[in-house]
Amino acid sequence: MKHVRIAFALLALAWVAIGAAGYGKGLEKARIRSTPTTYCNPVNISYRFMLKEADDSPSRREAADPTIVRYKDEYYLFASKSGCYWRSSDLVSWVPIPMDTLPSEDYAPTAAVLGDTMIFKASSWDSKAAMYLSTDPRSGKWKKLDSYFPNWDPCFFVDDDQRLYFYWGCSPTDPIRVQELDVENGFNAKGPRADLLRSNTRDHGWENVGENNEILDGPRPPEVRGPWIEGPWMTRHKGRYYLQYAAPGTEYASYADGVVVGASPMGPFDYAPYNPVCAKPRGFTAGAGHGSTFTDNFGNFWRVATSRISVKHMFERRLGVYPAGFDADGVMYTNTALGDYPHLLPTGPRDHAASTLAGWMLLTNRTPARASSSQPGHGVEAAFDEDIRTYWAAATGGPGEWLQTDMGRPCTVHALQVNFAEHEAGLFGRVPGVCHRYRVLYSQDGKIWETLVDRTAPHEDLTHEYFEFEKPLKARFIRLENTAVPGGALAVSGLRVFGSGNGDRPRAVDSFSVERDPKDGRRAVLSWPRSAGTAGYVVRFGIAPDKLYLHVQVDGETSLEIRSLNRGVAYMFVIDSYNENGITEGKARVTVR
Repeated sequence: MKHVRIAFALLALAWVAIGAAGYGKGLEKARIRSTPTTYCNPVNISYRFMLKEADDSPSRREAADPTIVRYKDEYYLFASKSGCYWRSSDLVSWVPIPMDTLPSEDYAPTAAVLGDTMIFKASSWDSKAAMYLSTDPRSGKWKKLDSYFPNWDPCFFVDDDQRLYFYWGCSPTDPIRVQELDVENGFNAKGPRADLLRSNTRDHGWENVGENNEILDGPRPPEVRGPWIEGPWMTRHKGRYYLQYAAPGTEYASYADGVVVGASPMGPFDYAPYNPVCAKPRGFTAGAGHGSTFTDNFGNFWRVATSRISVKHMFERRLGVYPAGFDADGVMYTNTALGDYPHLLPTGPRDHAASTLAGWMLLTNRTPARASSSQPGHGVEAAFDEDIRTYWAAATGGPGEWLQTDMGRPCTVHALQVNFAEHEAGLFGRVPGVCHRYRVLYSQDGKIWETLVDRTAPHEDLTHEYFEFEKPLKARFIRLENTAVPGGALAVSGLRVFGSGNGDRPRAVDSFSVERDPKDGRRAVLSWPRSAGTAGYVVRFGIAPDKLYLHVQVDGETSLEIRSLNRGVAYMFVIDSYNENGITEGKARVTVR
């Protein structure tokens, strides 16, 4: 027995020695910045599991069709079928507020501020679809108003003279409409309503359905929806009225917002030749439609929009927030360039047409990886392929599952984003007490490890957590270790590390060709030679040299087909290159008519 005790003692000492050698030795302890200076899409809110609608309903999360309004220097976020709304003081941390009074299961909720009152409405064709009022939205207390207006995809607009207008529309055939509401007479209809706009797919390439707007005019298969013209939003700027609308459908990467401009909130409106004003057809997340435009506490414009996943269900979606604005000529834009990389938070008024990127590049794009286990069709590479629609799934959701990647050399790490997916979660609705519990470690040699992030204690159910570090760290290996999941198996759609690879930026793209289809001006094909040391490209284009407000991210390829152009509009193109060390602006400019 004595020998057994000695053996166990020696074994315990051995484990202590291994632990001392394997964790923390010589590595700096990471500290997460409590007041971040950056943000990273998708918006990190508590996305709810959808309710079970049928026996075969898949378990998945959703938030979409967002409205953000500012009320008493705080931001309030409303999204479809979320069971709550959120408030924030910084556009980063969002506090959920239960919708005990409001219709929490209706789509496309909207809100506006009229004096000291917030007004709310959601989509419903029910004849008793009411409006709600609150002077204390922070508390979740609302008053139901006996004013009924059946609609879908509503939008309130309060003009500078405090007159209230109500826009709505969500249809492949019916127009976007507007009706003034009488604020002195129970918010009832005042005066005639007006029909404002329908789709024009013949001239507007971006309104055509398809992942790349490829399903053009003519007969379509019966399963193809749309284009749906939907999600109106109104913004006034310098005496002009900008009516924004979404097309062609929420399930497409091409989902985007356009704008028509007029001199009155009731119209008529002119189509903007620089459309769409908010688009993000590629990247970790794709799609940027059916959103709302708001200003922050410094007067800067922003746009919050819907990103699609649409794998388990067409309405599996997330949210993204992007810098927006108007240039000196009144051209509206949204800056979605590398829109799911870290961007700087505002500290005052700034030019949103200029880059707001933090300068921290992605260090884990298709890096080699291994894991504790994998399920068929959900291999480890899917956690590093820069596509939120694919994910790695472990065999279980229990402790002992892990995911690890090798960035190839010691890199400077500034931030980390952990994006979880759902794999056979089996959960529906908001489930109290569940969350992803895990920790992330870093190493320079794959042997000595230190903690980057410790989320092993219970916390809010968040699936797109972003961490900015007080001081940059040197790391080569990143490892996620699981403790628990809300349900099903551990699944990760993106373990994304941001910083610098400490090497050279790529060479500039100094030549390329653009071939615009002579029979279909909505379509153009770009080709260019590969730049040395390049991971990807950002194609920027627009209607003038100082208005290159549209962006398409191209990951590693050297050609791009664009089908979102407007007939009869000339475009200028430029191609920037990027890698893990930074971005190099393109030298060549090409104009096509």
